[in-house]
Amino acid sequence: MTLPIPGTPIHVRGATLIEVLVALLVLSVGLLGLAGLQMTATKSNHSAYYRSQATLLAYDITDRMRANRADALNGVYDQVLKNTECDVELAPSGSLAQRDMAEWLNSLSCLLSPDAQGSVQRNGRQFTVSIEWNDNRGRIEDADANDRETFVYRTQL
Repeated sequence: MTLPIPGTPIHVRGATLIEVLVALLVLSVGLLGLAGLQMTATKSNHSAYYRSQATLLAYDITDRMRANRADALNGVYDQVLKNTECDVELAPSGSLAQRDMAEWLNSLSCLLSPDAQGSVQRNGRQFTVSIEWNDNRGRIEDADANDRETFVYRTQL
């Protein structure tokens, strides 16, 4: 049996311990919320990285086509959605346009995801570059949803 502290009412004993436990509970719930927020921010940041890479890759192939304008306007760069495996030691052969497309498709697979696909479609002097990749890591919503992202870039040569 514990003796009461002189000058302390009996009904106040132990109140500080309960306050500390409640404060620890509130703090732990807050820290769990902060961890969830950090995880969501990391996923969104990774998705934004992929979109930035897709933008740079679309600019890359259009710059290559501008450098080889005659072949681009003759349809040599036209390509339906195609995928290649990432090969860090790629040494393509063939014409300049064939090498450009091989290097570009390789870059898609190496920088975005192994199943990334790219296409170039020509309509007169207007070109549409489409890049498609798997963005399941950047998806915040339902994980069973379609995780394919598509970036479309249109330009005129």
